Amino acid sequence: MNRNLALEFVRTTEMAAIASARWMGRGDEKAADQAAVDAMRLMLDTVDCQGTVVIGEGERDEAPMLYIGEKVGSGNGPALDIALDPLEGTTVCAVGASNSISVMAIAEEGGFLNAPDTYMDKIAVGPEGRGLIDIKETPKENLRRLAEAKKCKVADLTVCILDRDRHRDLIAQVRDAGARIKLIGDGDVAASLACCEDNSGVDILMGTGGAPEGVIAAAALRCMGGDFIGQLRFRHEEEKERARKMGITDLNKIYTIEELASGNVMFVATGVTTGAFLNGVRFKPWGATTQSIVMRSQSGTIRRIEAEHRFDTKPRY
Repeated sequence: MNRNLALEFVRTTEMAAIASARWMGRGDEKAADQAAVDAMRLMLDTVDCQGTVVIGEGERDEAPMLYIGEKVGSGNGPALDIALDPLEGTTVCAVGASNSISVMAIAEEGGFLNAPDTYMDKIAVGPEGRGLIDIKETPKENLRRLAEAKKCKVADLTVCILDRDRHRDLIAQVRDAGARIKLIGDGDVAASLACCEDNSGVDILMGTGGAPEGVIAAAALRCMGGDFIGQLRFRHEEEKERARKMGITDLNKIYTIEELASGNVMFVATGVTTGAFLNGVRFKPWGATTQSIVMRSQSGTIRRIEAEHRFDTKPRY
């Protein structure tokens, strides 16, 4: 993949972030998400690629734009698979909380698992924990291994977990192991990235979240040298049948990071509301400022981009 494409794609997350940030704290999740989708769709068609959305806003009958299987891009350039979430953390944005982002991962054709819209058991860690985590092991054992690798005590580790009733047993096990916990309302892609940020205060992500978000997080962690393991958790037979139609034959398979996001991948994200990893959109009399991150697995390059968007010389968002 041409490295310049990464900078083209970050323009799409910037536009989506600015559009959805207008709805921060206004209590309307659907409006915030739709604004992000519309803005991202508009900018995607200016990128010279033959893109196929493999992780999107749902299937064609569920989403009018950016649905799974939709063709995006100018129609010129390389064939790419695109995994995207125009607004990761819709609830977070709607209530004005932290860590909502606009995010996109890009791979060569066939590089991403076509994950159905179901749940996934996940563990994410930074570079120190690479190769050590095992989803079949207990939280206590995984925390012991990570603490040993980081040369600290388990009590020094912080585990990020989605605040859901389904995680009561996991929370109890982590507390029993002696680790600290950071509960979040939404946005486990941003939380996965935080595992690789020294100053984020997050060492490991555990728990069950969306499978599509798991693929996007795996792409990011591949660029950052971290690790990710996931296993699909289906809620009913209809989801299993949908997975089979998408080409998944082993419904109990445990996926490594390379199986979720293989080959050369890129990852771009722009903060919507300020979080541990990215600052959010700030509106100014003349426009807005954004902070984004651009990463490539091939080179390992990580760029943080601070941008000023002047609305008098650009389309209004």
